[in-house]
Amino acid sequence: MEQADSFRHKGLRKKLIDSIRSKGIINEDVLEAMGRVPRHLFMDSSFVNFSYTDKAFPIAAGQTISQPYTVAFQTDLLEVKKHLKVLEVGTGSGYQTAVLLELGARVYTIERQRQLFLDAQKTLGPLNYKPIYFYGDGYEGLSAYQPFDRILITAAAPEIPQLLLNQLAVGGILVVPEGDKFGQKMIRMVRETEDHFQRSEHGHFSFVPLLRGKNQ
Repeated sequence: MEQADSFRHKGLRKKLIDSIRSKGIINEDVLEAMGRVPRHLFMDSSFVNFSYTDKAFPIAAGQTISQPYTVAFQTDLLEVKKHLKVLEVGTGSGYQTAVLLELGARVYTIERQRQLFLDAQKTLGPLNYKPIYFYGDGYEGLSAYQPFDRILITAAAPEIPQLLLNQLAVGGILVVPEGDKFGQKMIRMVRETEDHFQRSEHGHFSFVPLLRGKNQ
């Protein structure tokens, strides 16, 4: 894995951000945050040369690093602001985690795949990103640390886990791809009161499934 963030990488990253902007993402805070994250350092060495193409790629444990446009889209829907308390369900490579941290969020991130849980720390630590890591079942969330201002789920759930909705603060936002391998929609849930959520749908996407339990 390349450890440097060279002028070449920064130039390629700028082109990627320009491409995402051209596809309709106009939240400059999100684009600037992504422009600061060296995506090539989160990629498997065999895919490093493709780091700044707008595509998803395989990572360890049969998972993927999301397409940059998808990361931007989810992050934009989440409306992240400085100092907000964010639960990320599915650390994966840690790339999305880094983007949330660049936006000034306090990030609690949970990963069920032990290999990814460990690998993400090895990647994020040297880059001075400091989320709070948990190895556990994303379906359960982190009830001991609730409520969260924002919850981002980075895998497709057949239905939105009620436990995660319960952990969202009033006024908070949860973003999740909902569906199965045959079709998924990006869903945003805004908790308007203790008992009422406003649901909206935001297009079709493709994610790996959200699985229960921990995987050694």
